[in-house]
Amino acid sequence: METVLLLIPLLPLFGSAVAGFLRHQVGRSGAHWITIMAVAGSALLSAWVAWQVFFNGLPTLDYTVYTWAVTDGITFEVGFLVDSLTALMMTVVTFVSLMVHIYTIGYMHDDPGYQRFFAYINLFTFAMLMLVMANNFMQLFFGWEAVGLVSYLLIGFWFKKDTAVKANLKAFLVNRVGDFGFLLGIAAILVYMGSLNYAEVFDAVPAVEGTTISLFGDAQWSLMTVICICLFIGAMGKSAQVPLHVWLPDSMEGPTPISALIHAATMVTAGIFMVARLSPIFETSDVALSFILVIGAITALFMGLVGIVQNDIKRVVAYSTLSQLGYMTVALGASAYSVAIFHLMTHAFFKALLFLGAGSVIIALHHKQDMREMGGLAKYMPITAATAWVGSLALIGFPFFSGFFSKDLIIEAVHYADRPGAGFAYFAVMAGVVITALYTFRMLYLTFHGSTRMDEETRSHAHESPAVVTIPLILLAIPSLAIGYFTVEPLLFGGALSDSIFVREANDVVANELAHKFDHGALAFALHGFVTPVFWLAMLGVGISTYIYLFNPGLAETLKRRLHLAWTVLDRKYGFDELWQKVLAGTGLSIASGLSKGGDRTVIDGWLVNGSARLVGRMSGALRQLQSGFLFHYAFVMVVALVALVASFVLLR
Repeated sequence: METVLLLIPLLPLFGSAVAGFLRHQVGRSGAHWITIMAVAGSALLSAWVAWQVFFNGLPTLDYTVYTWAVTDGITFEVGFLVDSLTALMMTVVTFVSLMVHIYTIGYMHDDPGYQRFFAYINLFTFAMLMLVMANNFMQLFFGWEAVGLVSYLLIGFWFKKDTAVKANLKAFLVNRVGDFGFLLGIAAILVYMGSLNYAEVFDAVPAVEGTTISLFGDAQWSLMTVICICLFIGAMGKSAQVPLHVWLPDSMEGPTPISALIHAATMVTAGIFMVARLSPIFETSDVALSFILVIGAITALFMGLVGIVQNDIKRVVAYSTLSQLGYMTVALGASAYSVAIFHLMTHAFFKALLFLGAGSVIIALHHKQDMREMGGLAKYMPITAATAWVGSLALIGFPFFSGFFSKDLIIEAVHYADRPGAGFAYFAVMAGVVITALYTFRMLYLTFHGSTRMDEETRSHAHESPAVVTIPLILLAIPSLAIGYFTVEPLLFGGALSDSIFVREANDVVANELAHKFDHGALAFALHGFVTPVFWLAMLGVGISTYIYLFNPGLAETLKRRLHLAWTVLDRKYGFDELWQKVLAGTGLSIASGLSKGGDRTVIDGWLVNGSARLVGRMSGALRQLQSGFLFHYAFVMVVALVALVASFVLLR
């Protein structure tokens, strides 16, 4: 088993090295075959491990592969923790990655950086696997930073585009803010618990749970609350929670396969995974959980609203991702960690499907992304349109589709959560149901239905994408439709995730409040979904979108004019970009400019460097006057000095 687990991350690393360093030797086809076979091997091995965990009762494996250093009793090591949570994440990551690799053959067919792209996405898969398989904080942080680095490389893959370069720099800098908090949390764990190993840290939690520390003067703060908030700040950056969300929409400047792999299905869910993995720590602080609950609710509601006014098809899906990440975060704040992970899994499939479907449209329209220049594409692209409908119905939580089970359970968990902020969070996720349906069906209608708004040249070339693109769409549509129905009971109520997640009995809304809803099985739960308020709220959003964008398209412009202020606020994304650019970045640049002019140029260069040089020059010029070269001058000085010396002796006596 240890060899199998080692091969799972190393196969993509090997594929990345071959495609990256030997790209001229293996060629274009060699690069994609090697990397696809590598990630396919990881996917098969991950599926086998998941089978052993979920069906054959494989016990939790926690072991060290390599000890890097030991200092002052603290061990830095590479190790694997394989339990049900790890097995689930490994399977999701490798399967979605495999679909993206295959899809990339068609999408990036004519790109000059073809081999480099495959090397990057294989390297990303390796980094994400190291993150989810880690059994210690050092390896977690390595994977955390590695996926951030590869994300930077992939967002700016088309480095000759100015917008792509700015987008990858924005992603890198915003994530550094979150990662600083994350590193502080890990440092506090090391200082107060004396270890970086998950199991040892979890065992040490009860001993330090009541500890307080001084921050900001004499104020006393709970140590565990500080640690949890610092760790969650890292999750806010990686999982794009307000206000550290601003990088994700701009990351759409990268190629579409990256949007599916990194910014929908895997990297952005790293923060959700991290909080669930560290549930024994987060369960110690109700304050931190309330903070998580409110941040997730704000993200779910307000980022969904922004999606309504977007015209770029990829940006609509991007803001949908932000909103759904907010739903997952809300579930974490409600202590429904298993439900958050369940939504992470279902969301990975249908959101990757929607991103790749958007990419299929972009290919057909020669890289046009504005939905106002589309319409009626269903008759030209029936497979893409059908799979987009599957992904959309899963996204809005239509009964029996995978998103229904996870999203509905999140709403129920928040409804029963007994902690500050739960009331606002419940309102936010309920309102988000209408908003999600509205922007999702707006995207569907503007793209695939209604009147055709393409120019004649574009319409003449519009056709279905090749099989290398449509087959991954079909393979992702299947779990988007069915995986929720078949996995909801064993994962959430059958104890499958119980060995990975710790929840205090008083906080366990899944066991205390949600389990009875499945007394009659998933079929009865899904059928009951047709009569719940959540379903009718979703239908309200669908109805509004259908009326406006199918039967009365002129109403959209009328509403835009009449609600100009609200539309402007949403179009400017609440001013968060201005906040970061002008207030925070601008203040930093002003301080840096002042230090440069006042400190560097005036003090260091002007006074210390050039000033000291001028002082030495003046002193040497003055001393130079004493060196006349005449013997009688030196004799005179010696006599004067001798008289002064004798006089001093006489006076002192």
